[in-house]
Amino acid sequence: MATLAAGQSVSPNPMIDSDRVEGTKVYDPKGSKIGTIDRLMIEKVSGKVVYAVMTFGGFLGLGGETHTIPWAKLSYDPSLGGYRTDITEEELTGAPDFYREEDRDYSWSDRERERELHDYWRMPYYWGM
Repeated sequence: MATLAAGQSVSPNPMIDSDRVEGTKVYDPKGSKIGTIDRLMIEKVSGKVVYAVMTFGGFLGLGGETHTIPWAKLSYDPSLGGYRTDITEEELTGAPDFYREEDRDYSWSDRERERELHDYWRMPYYWGM
């Protein structure tokens, strides 16, 4: 994903609180809103943000689907006041996720599911090989 151009600044502070990222809109390549960020997943040892859990579709926060997206697929776009991604709504159909209906929770310790997710989005594994 693209990064900010030289000299372009989001704000005087280069950091952002995680609770300010939650609820931020996400836009497709055409600038259309496709979802919002629900939460960030941070790798404990490195402290790096590795995933954004996002809600797509629905109405007024109800009935939407959640998807886990590698953080590297997002870049902040100051002109939109949100994150831009090269992901389209069509690509979300059938995209793997960590949520397991039978557990009613996310399975963050399942490395095989992580591989599937990274392979689907054509992103390198954050843990190396």
